[in-house]
Amino acid sequence: MFGGILKRPVLAIVISVLMVFVGLLSLYQLPVSQFPQVAPTTVNVFIAYPGSSADVLIKSTIIPLE
Repeated sequence: MFGGILKRPVLAIVISVLMVFVGLLSLYQLPVSQFPQVAPTTVNVFIAYPGSSADVLIKSTIIPLE
């Protein structure tokens, strides 16, 4: 099948198998943590509403943002 394309098909097969074997060996060397340290995402919103009370601020901006 590859006789005309590849000059040394056995060498190409051996190199391919060797690459797969080295890849599988390196896969087991990777560090894996059961519970990795993940920081939860946070969003900070600053609202300036001069002259309003806390109740007006909550009803007009904070509740719609949630």
